[in-house]
Amino acid sequence: MGALIIDGNIPLNGRISVHGSKNSVLPILAAALLNGGESIIHNCPDLRDVSSAVNILKYLGCSVKREKDVVIIDSSNLTCNDIPDNLMREMRSSVIFLGAIISRCGSASLTFPGGCELGPRPIDLHLAALRELGCAVLEEGGHITCTADNMQGKDIILSFPSVGATENIMLAAVSCKGTTRILNAAREPEIEDLQRFLRAMGANISGAGSSTIEIVGGARLHNAEHFVIPDRIVASTYIIAAVMTGGEVLIEKIIPEHIMTVTSLLNGAGCSVTLGRDCALVRRTGTLCAFRSIRTMPYPGFPTDVQPPLMALTTRCVGTTVFIENIFENRYRHVSELIRMGADIKIEGKVALVYGVRELSGAKVAATDLRGGAALIIAALGADGTSEITGVSHIDRGYEHIENTLSQLGAKIRRVE
Repeated sequence: MGALIIDGNIPLNGRISVHGSKNSVLPILAAALLNGGESIIHNCPDLRDVSSAVNILKYLGCSVKREKDVVIIDSSNLTCNDIPDNLMREMRSSVIFLGAIISRCGSASLTFPGGCELGPRPIDLHLAALRELGCAVLEEGGHITCTADNMQGKDIILSFPSVGATENIMLAAVSCKGTTRILNAAREPEIEDLQRFLRAMGANISGAGSSTIEIVGGARLHNAEHFVIPDRIVASTYIIAAVMTGGEVLIEKIIPEHIMTVTSLLNGAGCSVTLGRDCALVRRTGTLCAFRSIRTMPYPGFPTDVQPPLMALTTRCVGTTVFIENIFENRYRHVSELIRMGADIKIEGKVALVYGVRELSGAKVAATDLRGGAALIIAALGADGTSEITGVSHIDRGYEHIENTLSQLGAKIRRVE
């Protein structure tokens, strides 16, 4: 599994670039099934979850080639419409292939997805929407079988703006007869990125970024080329790491408006984040102050994926920060590991109280999920002594060679097997 060894209390200095968005590229890779031809995806990060998605594409019969950060997919010769259990268990986002396979093949068979154990993330919204579009959905023994002989577009109202459900509906609706409207759609930048790719292959779709998305089905699709947007969660993680260590870091290849919820919070709390056209300059300006109350919300609210890294920072802030986690009920699994390092945190249901301490101490801790693992890295960077973080495979799902990136900034971090 491997571990990261980190010597703390070393200011980070220098410049780094942010890789392509994990949460964008995964549905885009699934969408490459739709055109029955070639898709060229640029700025594709080298991540465990991307490798899992590529393995699914290959199993389905696609030809996939990778040249540095470019992935070339030829989906002209699909050989099956099912995904085996071992591939589904590798990541939660594997369910996004459901809408794409139905759209291309008219039927699909798969098991329930795996991924980080962050509490119930039911795919009921996905399945209910597919039923509304005309799919027959059978759930039996952990398997899902969908058949769709005559899908018809219609208005679908989501009870919650689920990112995954919005994406699956978009992918399925491309082949529906008539018009589909998604009401209360997720508004994340990754939804807009998927729309750009679908448009590049000829789909008639509009409205992504708003709460209503409209898809006119039946358009003739063709080969497409696309550049994936930068990863806003990775950008936020490195900004927080720079603040934690007290250095000065220039973070390039970002989209500033995607991270303003995070940067506006940090500015004035003992640090400065200056946004440029496609970069952020991060400096510590004084004593770090607590942030009072932080509520995770769907975009454009504060992202749940940034909550664990920010919590690591608040362990060293003067005062008390209140976190209210409104998205995932098990998003606090990193708390017990932060406490091992000397953090003072109390949890009651979806509320976490973080009382700032003067120092953290290096310790042996374990990452149990992707963003919790990032939180432990940030805590270790700001701790006295040496930390050992196991469970690195979780971190590799969303951060491309994170030890190399941090080493560029002067961090003493190494990976051991």
